[in-house]
Amino acid sequence: MSDNAILVTGGAGYIGSHVALMLAEAGERVVVLDNLSTGFRDAVIKGEFVPGDTGDRELVTRLIKSHAIDTVMHFAAHTIVPESITDPLTYYQNNTCATRNLLECCRDNNVKHFVFSSTAAVYGIPADGMADENTPTVPINPYGTSKLMSEWILRDLCAASDLRHVALRYFNVAGSDPQGRVGQRTHKATLLIKVACEVAQGKRPELVLFGTDYPTADGTGVRDYIHVTDLAAAHIRALAYLRRGGPSRTLNVGYGRGFSVREVIAAVERIHGTRLPVREAARRPGDPPRLIAVSDAIKQTLDWRPELDDLDTIVQTSLDWEKTLGD
Repeated sequence: MSDNAILVTGGAGYIGSHVALMLAEAGERVVVLDNLSTGFRDAVIKGEFVPGDTGDRELVTRLIKSHAIDTVMHFAAHTIVPESITDPLTYYQNNTCATRNLLECCRDNNVKHFVFSSTAAVYGIPADGMADENTPTVPINPYGTSKLMSEWILRDLCAASDLRHVALRYFNVAGSDPQGRVGQRTHKATLLIKVACEVAQGKRPELVLFGTDYPTADGTGVRDYIHVTDLAAAHIRALAYLRRGGPSRTLNVGYGRGFSVREVIAAVERIHGTRLPVREAARRPGDPPRLIAVSDAIKQTLDWRPELDDLDTIVQTSLDWEKTLGD
């Protein structure tokens, strides 16, 4: 623990709100910066909330100085793959340019540690569907590219300064806080488990299954789903690692096993107790057939041990959360 505060950008969003809450519960002083374009003010349960943009250098500089911030955890980003394909400039502006401005503020104000929210989308389509940290980074959509460019900027700045970082490449994040305090509320979400739970609750008329002809066991895409609480814990471990003096690292965060779209739908149906209306459609641009983490490095480096590695648990917490939300 430190006397300095931690700046959590995007801390009113899905993943950021879980991490900010976990940090505060660990006794950290937390300052959340979020423009609420996709986040929610009431998702910031503990800590100080500041409305504003991550790319606003004057505001960020003022926060770093006034709160003695020595660590930044950066979640603020646009994250919808199909949207990035149709509107790439918005993604490069919000994900890459804003990150560059944030890092400039960190450099100029002696921030020591930076934990970056990256993505498995940087890998594109690995030959065997498995990705470790040395797998070639060949993103197939602007979202993945915008995050990879931010990784490069962060890497180069840390090489040229005293800043050290951990970049965490998330696989498919799902689930909600088991205590029901925060969860996934993104409007027009595209994440499968979130969408399936909305369909189960009657908030959408159907679930569209994009692609049934992939080279997988049942023809549908396979992903490595990780519970958001385990992901949040990885950030706490990353902070402890940096405070111990650990060198900069880039690490996958996933469970190392995958489930197909049909398997996920079956899990939601089993736990909810009813069949979902499903409509099959053509593949969606920018989706790899199979993407699963090789996550040995994070377990060795951060001593991270997932506790919710169970598809039914992920689905149950997602359904429980969805039931608390209005239409």
